[in-house]
Amino acid sequence: MTCNPTQRYLLWIAQGFGSGRMRPAPGTWGSGVGLAWAALLIIVCPPWVFWILSVAAVPPAIWICGRAEQLLCETDPSSVVLDEIVAIPFCFYPLLWKLGFFSAGTTPDAPGQPGLAMFVAAFVLFRFFDVLKPPPIRQLQRLPGGWGVVVDDLVAAGFVGVVLVLLPLS
Repeated sequence: MTCNPTQRYLLWIAQGFGSGRMRPAPGTWGSGVGLAWAALLIIVCPPWVFWILSVAAVPPAIWICGRAEQLLCETDPSSVVLDEIVAIPFCFYPLLWKLGFFSAGTTPDAPGQPGLAMFVAAFVLFRFFDVLKPPPIRQLQRLPGGWGVVVDDLVAAGFVGVVLVLLPLS
């Protein structure tokens, strides 16, 4: 396949800045990038910035992942990991809410952030749900184009968020 520079750049983003081309298990490498992205947002940004950046990343990811499917002539190619990257921050929404991260006056350096154990648990659980794909996650992959690529990961992140709230870690 011959791509012009714009298409190569789009594929580079869709493939998680190269992490989706790493073997084995490109989804795991992409999830690692997503975990770093989530940690950066949680640790450095005020809660409103975390919220805006994580939500604002979804629509472009849907378009980019759909375009990457077209360029690679594959449905949900394993090298496309932008979906994992944008979904991982959503694993933390319920936990951050429970910890008071979104409360008025909370700053990134204040209590109300998950500890290392929660980050590790989120990563492991996300990979578990992303690979296992319990209902309705597997069915959501059938959505057309980038929707099917991204939405199933967002729902997997929701599953993770529920489990994280129930875990006695913090």
